[in-house]
Amino acid sequence: MTVLPDDGLSLAAEFPDATHEQWQRLVEGVLRKSGKEASGEAAEDALSTQLEDGLTTRPLYTARETGANANGDTGANAATADAAGFPGFAPFTRGGRPEGTSVSGWDVRQRLAGTDPVRVNEAALADLENGTTSLWLTVGRTGIPADGLARALDGVYLDLAPVTLDAGADYAEAARALLALYAEREVAPEAARASLGADPLGHEARTGEVLDLAEAAALARETAGAWPHVRALTVDALPYHEAGGSAAEELGLSLATGVAYLRALEDGGLGVEAALGQLEFRYAATADQFLTIAKLRAARRLWARVAEACGAPEAGAQRQHAVTSPVMMTRRDPWVNMLRTTVACMAAGVGGADSVTVLPFDNELGLPDAFARRIARNTSTILLEESHLARVIDPAGGSYYVEQLTTELAGAAWEFFQTVEKAGGLPGALRSGMVAERLATTWAARSKKLAKRREPITGVSEFPLLSEKPVVREPGPAGPTGGLPRVRRDEAYEALRARSDAHLTATGHRPRVFLAALGPAAAHTARATFASNLFQAGGIEPVHDPVSVDPASAAEAYAASGADGMAVLCSSDALYEEQAGAVAAALRSAGATTLFLAGKPGTAEGSVDEYVFAGCDAVAVLSSVLDRMGVAS
Repeated sequence: MTVLPDDGLSLAAEFPDATHEQWQRLVEGVLRKSGKEASGEAAEDALSTQLEDGLTTRPLYTARETGANANGDTGANAATADAAGFPGFAPFTRGGRPEGTSVSGWDVRQRLAGTDPVRVNEAALADLENGTTSLWLTVGRTGIPADGLARALDGVYLDLAPVTLDAGADYAEAARALLALYAEREVAPEAARASLGADPLGHEARTGEVLDLAEAAALARETAGAWPHVRALTVDALPYHEAGGSAAEELGLSLATGVAYLRALEDGGLGVEAALGQLEFRYAATADQFLTIAKLRAARRLWARVAEACGAPEAGAQRQHAVTSPVMMTRRDPWVNMLRTTVACMAAGVGGADSVTVLPFDNELGLPDAFARRIARNTSTILLEESHLARVIDPAGGSYYVEQLTTELAGAAWEFFQTVEKAGGLPGALRSGMVAERLATTWAARSKKLAKRREPITGVSEFPLLSEKPVVREPGPAGPTGGLPRVRRDEAYEALRARSDAHLTATGHRPRVFLAALGPAAAHTARATFASNLFQAGGIEPVHDPVSVDPASAAEAYAASGADGMAVLCSSDALYEEQAGAVAAALRSAGATTLFLAGKPGTAEGSVDEYVFAGCDAVAVLSSVLDRMGVAS
């Protein structure tokens, strides 16, 4: 136990120590006022949030969750400060280097997608002149040709700017083209820093095409002997994240990939330490900042355990490349993606990623323009230079919440990793369909939350703007297909909005629904706002004019609205009881064929047809409404 000096600032010395049980009793009182009866742990559970992978976020974390006592001493059964170790030392939870990113910040790695070496070169030089510190190039079938690599890197100081390749099945040709370019430009082997991007299993996950691991092992053996700071293989977990996988599944499959590569490298003649040095890991960073922080910390801990089992614990520092999640990016209101990627970048930096790629906000619309690329690289620059985020080594370390979440996530990931290993390792699990089935199940559960808006998407499922001017970009090269699917959080709503767009093009107006608001603004504003947001999420234009109606004015207002047979009653429960029946009759007389009520199911029963409420399946409701309006799918 560390004894702190008496500095005369014992501000809480005159107050009695508060216990966890006292806090729980206060929670019980708050729940009681809201009509819920619960006590003790049950009261705390009522404020907890269930996450994927069987994880739970609790409302309060204290020393007892991590096994530490009030003085900071650690228990034997938890992953606490002792288990987390120190930065730069096994198990590397707190970072792969003792200094973390405090010296120069994380590597700002910009992705360059495109097939024209000249245009890629222009973008690369602009990026490097304005804050980017390394380049991530797509080469081969979906990018620049391998023989165009020299042109794409013309004017780039290869001894200063690290290069990462993403070449899919063409990784060997691309790698040798880059190594030849180093030799041609007389870059000293010890000065060259690159990741050659060989990832046969990642390519198989994306395309279903099986590649020989022996060829990747041969490349790694060649690299290890001649290029001390060049890594031949990439363990890319993005295919699993983009297929709908959870954080634990992403981690578990990355471990299985890494272990498969270690076996192949050992069979290819590399020692364990040399083999470990040939791998770089790539993970998704999302706007769930704490989960991202915990995921990167857990990834290092888990890989250190693998290295320990291989007999090389000190060589188990995982090299990490974090990429802001494509799954979270939206095509509607893409400007909001700037906020999502900022939070994700912050989480990646705090989580200890060595390199961070911020995808431009218009990434899902095609080739990003110069403005979008500038915002992407400046996101890291602001966090590093103005927010000083990298000046603290492992800033999340010691947080009871982060430490516990790291431990629980690591446990869930390790359990899934063992399941994959029992299925024959990652090659066997991929080819048997086990991985695809598991990820599909996870995504199906998440899709239900998205459909019910339990997981909101700002600008899409919440607060959409139908009058938004579309952002148009030049189409980018098609990505690899044939393997695991690529999902997006906005996909169900995007399909609804596409139907609305087609209707707008064909008729000159969007499908419309009339909001029949009853009584004063104080009575109907909350539910009218709810209904307006809900229907706009499906591309349905709400008409709220006049501000309120009554039985005498409802029919005329509906007729003037241009609504396509649909109306929604919006008000308080008390006014529903007084006016819903008469207003509903007036609306039907004016041609309304389907009446919704914004509120609890069963309210004004017999007067309305359906209900919309918080937690309803918005996608199903909106799809049904568009069908009834005759909007083509």
